[in-house]
Amino acid sequence: MPSGRTHDRVTLWSLPLIAGGTLWTTARADLAFWVSGGFLFSGLIFGPDLDLYSFHYKRWGMLRWLWRPYQQAIKHRSIWSHGPIIGTIGRIFYLSLWLALVGLFYLGIARLAGAKTYTGQELVAILQHSIANNFPVYLALFCGLELGAMSHYVSDWLVSTFKRRFRNGQPNPKLSVASRQKKLPVKQAKKARVK
Repeated sequence: MPSGRTHDRVTLWSLPLIAGGTLWTTARADLAFWVSGGFLFSGLIFGPDLDLYSFHYKRWGMLRWLWRPYQQAIKHRSIWSHGPIIGTIGRIFYLSLWLALVGLFYLGIARLAGAKTYTGQELVAILQHSIANNFPVYLALFCGLELGAMSHYVSDWLVSTFKRRFRNGQPNPKLSVASRQKKLPVKQAKKARVK
């Protein structure tokens, strides 16, 4: 598994490609901004490794305690944290729960102070209106968040595969000569040697 610094480098080196690719594909600077911002946020702060004590987790600073229940509920590298799309949706949902709690606390304080507050139906209507009017922006932000997470998954997979294949720069001795030469799985290679 790559170190946190390696994941950071992958994110920062990939950012110009993500921004340029989005701008070229959509021809809209605002969408390129949201995709790039989501990619950077996901790659540096909101990534899959929030399920353990990691660079992502440490960067939340005084708010890192928010992720303790998440870490206890989610096993590292499970589909719920490192799964494509579902991992990102899970982190968004989890953070949204905390934001909703803060919002409810704020509404309670505002009501106690006598300020006019929105009802639940009004808040839902505002949210629906915002999503309907800004759907491309929300989609761009989600794509950026998922691309940032994907850069993490792919680098994890590449490093794990490389480590499995090679140890200390040498081919893994657990892989037989026949499996390396013929590109056969180890079980098939053992059968080929027996014959």
